[in-house]
Amino acid sequence: MDAAMIMYLVPVTGIIALLYAYSRARWVVKQDAGTDAMIEIAGHIAEGARAFLRRQYRVLSIFVISVAALLAFVSSNNPDSSPLIAISFVIGALCSGTAGFIGMNVATKANVRTTQAARTGLGPALNVAFSGGLVMGLSVVGLGVIGLGGLFIIYSNLWDTVRVINVLSGFSLGASSIALFARVGGGIYTKAADVGADLAGKVYEGIPEDDPRNPATIADNVGDNVGDVAGMGADLFESYVGSIIATMVLGAAFIPAFRSASDVTDIGAVLLPLVIAGVGILVAIVGSFFVKVKEGDSPQKALNMGEFGASFIMAILSYFIIIFMMPETWSVGENTYTSIGVFYAVLIGLGAGVMIGMITEYYTSTHRRPVIALAKQSVTGSATNVIAGLSLGMYSTGIPAIILALAIIGAFTFAGLYGIAIAALGMLSVTGIQLAVDAYGPISDNAGGIAEMAKLPAEVRERTDELDAVGNTTAAIGKGFAIGSAALTALALFAAFMQQADIDSIDVANPVILAGVLLGAMLPYVFSAMSMAAVGRAAGEMIKEVGRQFAEIPGLREGTAQADFVRCVDISTKAAIREMILPGILAISAPIIIGMIDKHMLGGLLVGVTVSGVLLAIFQSNAGGAWDNAKKLIEGTIEIDGVSYGKGSDTHKAAVVGDTVGDPLKDTSGPSLNILIKLIAVVALVIAPLIR
Repeated sequence: MDAAMIMYLVPVTGIIALLYAYSRARWVVKQDAGTDAMIEIAGHIAEGARAFLRRQYRVLSIFVISVAALLAFVSSNNPDSSPLIAISFVIGALCSGTAGFIGMNVATKANVRTTQAARTGLGPALNVAFSGGLVMGLSVVGLGVIGLGGLFIIYSNLWDTVRVINVLSGFSLGASSIALFARVGGGIYTKAADVGADLAGKVYEGIPEDDPRNPATIADNVGDNVGDVAGMGADLFESYVGSIIATMVLGAAFIPAFRSASDVTDIGAVLLPLVIAGVGILVAIVGSFFVKVKEGDSPQKALNMGEFGASFIMAILSYFIIIFMMPETWSVGENTYTSIGVFYAVLIGLGAGVMIGMITEYYTSTHRRPVIALAKQSVTGSATNVIAGLSLGMYSTGIPAIILALAIIGAFTFAGLYGIAIAALGMLSVTGIQLAVDAYGPISDNAGGIAEMAKLPAEVRERTDELDAVGNTTAAIGKGFAIGSAALTALALFAAFMQQADIDSIDVANPVILAGVLLGAMLPYVFSAMSMAAVGRAAGEMIKEVGRQFAEIPGLREGTAQADFVRCVDISTKAAIREMILPGILAISAPIIIGMIDKHMLGGLLVGVTVSGVLLAIFQSNAGGAWDNAKKLIEGTIEIDGVSYGKGSDTHKAAVVGDTVGDPLKDTSGPSLNILIKLIAVVALVIAPLIR
């Protein structure tokens, strides 16, 4: 099979993904949406989510047009690039935004249908929630492969492969830019509403989390969709296309060596990441059929079966793909590479992703010792709960860091810098089902909120809470995958930057480079501070508004009057749009400014931001997930030293404080760091030809 045939088959897999996503979306919509009260509540959530995305996308459209014009102007006189890089940028941004919109739109339809399904059993509820998440996952990978594969086909008819990849890097920049604003904006929205609703409702007013009397409840449920569905989708879309682009850039170095091998195409190493991504889509669809649960069985096991089963199938298929597309051995300079070495690098990436997911599950699951110990620390108050949560988060960085270090060394040993890039792609090869499992969580969370607000029987909320507790763990596992893939993707992009900028090595003994490392290590902390402070300010506004409504609306506290949900949704929306601008400017401008000063200093910046950002992201994600599930353990009346605690107790209030501290860590600043480190690396890669 020649290169042309392979190129044209790749976008076909993306079309298959979108068609299957459409069929699952149609199935979800056909399910029973429940009572009139449930439908009305779900309508408020859907309208709030759509209103936020409309306002966010209007702001981002100005940014996209401005950056596209700048890219076209700067690249017009660069012989290694083309003004068409602006087209790549716009298409990347559009694909990212479209994937987020599709996923969020279906999630807001799946939530109420999950609630209704939970009235009959756990299995039907899981099926609806997972199907809603699967639409998000397949939309992300489908649009990613169609966008990259389609542009590669078009550009290949215009220029040589090296120039094609340079112009194609604009697609990754567009995806990264939208991902950052979607993650930061969505994270600020959801946590401003969540923290405000928790503190105002549970602590100050003493009412349940999703009580319809709480004016911030609808905003909280809207936030689950704009932050944890649309935001996470944009995050993994960016990781997905970033790892593909980085591998293609590094694979271009093998073209001369491959030309001497008559049994393969000379761009086999460039096409390999696209082919693995395409096959990964088909494997993700197959893996989705493994997600089944019977009444009384564990939803966690069912989701793990689909995710890890898909990874196992992908590992087997990767061997045949690599053997088919690459020569048995080839040499570049003094280095000799083998196809089996590339396969081992893919296995390392897959294995590292699974192991990081398992470690994340250990530190955040309600059934594991760390979260149980954290719940026990709530008995003595909020201070001990917060201290224990911080300690847990710091401990949780140890083993993932060791796994990543071994993965980097192993992948480089077997296949050089290309091995690190292909390991990142191996970790993300079944993104379709990984993201489906992750997006299932906020759908289940919304389902529980709807059950509470619609005053359904207690057993319905118990089933949705079981799904939600698993969802917290799957979300944490998804964040673990995202962080691990971000680390390897950032390193791959860093290697691609060095190649494009003509940098042989980064010597940290050089004071200019060391200064860059220090500045890079500082950026994740300042970036996190900006996003956390934004959540704090917006949550403060939300708490004041909730208090005002309880004081000024007669009958609200008694449940005889309607809360003003629209006002709370508006507070979160305005805060998110306003507060996402400055962190975004910081992320995009920092590498450009440093790169204009010294390209080696920019290399140091990339090292610092990657190392610091990965560890800080793991800490924040795991600490926040553990705090959240410790609260749920106490709400489930766990016995601690023979005593049962529940909602309304001092122990529960202490756990709520810990959860509200962890919320912006796990859902705003932590996940945003994944995008920060990759966006800075992508910007560096795009400007590399200019500073070479």
